[in-house]
Amino acid sequence: MSAVLDAGFFQRWLATAASAVDREADRLTELDSAIGDADHGANMRRGFAAVAAALDAEPPGTPGAVLALAGRQLISTVGGASGPLYGTLLRRAGKALGDSAEVTPQALAEALDAGVAAVAQLGGAKAGDKTMLDALEPAVAALREGGAAAAARAAQEGAAATVPMLARKGRASYLGERSVGHKDPGAASAALLFAALAEVSA
Repeated sequence: MSAVLDAGFFQRWLATAASAVDREADRLTELDSAIGDADHGANMRRGFAAVAAALDAEPPGTPGAVLALAGRQLISTVGGASGPLYGTLLRRAGKALGDSAEVTPQALAEALDAGVAAVAQLGGAKAGDKTMLDALEPAVAALREGGAAAAARAAQEGAAATVPMLARKGRASYLGERSVGHKDPGAASAALLFAALAEVSA
């Protein structure tokens, strides 16, 4: 990852994430069909397609503005809980970055940390509840300590760790013991976001 990151980097990150979500949408829906509404992949595909289109149409000039625009698009186009949660993650991170034309990787890690805290507050969840936080929290910690590749690995491992968990939040929590044995779809999509970050940082 470069020492400084500009708006173009953030646009490439989200465009890469949109491609990954499009490619993996069927898998996300398959995961969601086991413990949710079977719409996570379709919702995320629609939301990130809208993000990519909005960034293409009128590219923002700062990293914070890129994330804020992406967050607004996700909130307005993604159904279910995913839109508000992912939208909050990116909008809060964008707000934390402020109006700087360039930011450091450390500033990005701190901004995403603020975003994750906002997601936890909004959803009332914590690590271990079998949600996207199980991928987000270790990913952001790893980003701060070891960079984007480490963050991507931590997110993947965090998503995999949701398989044996009992869901305590969200639609999956209604299933009780039947939620055990399935990967959380939100954690799986969160891992895609960090895999995209690692790809554009390489």
